Amino acid sequence: MIEGFYTHLGFPGWLIYPSAILKILGVIAILSRKSALLKEWAYAGFFFDSAIALTAHTIAEDGAGLFAIVALFTTILSRIFHDRAFGTKN
Repeated sequence: MIEGFYTHLGFPGWLIYPSAILKILGVIAILSRKSALLKEWAYAGFFFDSAIALTAHTIAEDGAGLFAIVALFTTILSRIFHDRAFGTKN
């Protein structure tokens, strides 16, 4: 089922598993607060993933770009307010 979404957007089906693993590792990197560098890479990864999804949905003209826009703004707001929520400067 998910592979159909990926192929509809022009991505190969095998990309599902590396993408899912990297997203899980990104959440772990952000929540663990062990490394500021890993946290920034995770936020950058989520930002680019959302931007690429928005571009793919726009090109495919399937009308599902709203979810990508929400993900993009959620990523940006999460990064802005992360330091305030956890009281860190990392």
